[in-house]
Amino acid sequence: MTPGQMVVYILIAVGMTLLTRSLPFLIFRNGRSIPQFVLWMGRQLPGAAMAMLVVYCLKDVRFGSGKEWIPALAACLMTVLLHVRRRNMMISIVGGTMLYMLLLRLI
Repeated sequence: MTPGQMVVYILIAVGMTLLTRSLPFLIFRNGRSIPQFVLWMGRQLPGAAMAMLVVYCLKDVRFGSGKEWIPALAACLMTVLLHVRRRNMMISIVGGTMLYMLLLRLI
């Protein structure tokens, strides 16, 4: 990839990020009410994102030896417990990931 192509790709990424971040403010400005579908999606997406992360993280786990499934199971349990206790998705994800990485090094 040439430096010119890299610059074009970066500019496209920046432009699309700015567009997706500012589009809701442009659509719902001047006190316009937010449609019920958008509000519903806002309530459903955090749980859906967590479910996708669980499926993605556990898709390659083999239950033959404890070296593979013990860290994965412990990290999943830690993530659930943190989420039930704190109700903060970032704390849950970071805590589970940190435990998983630690157990991979120790086991």
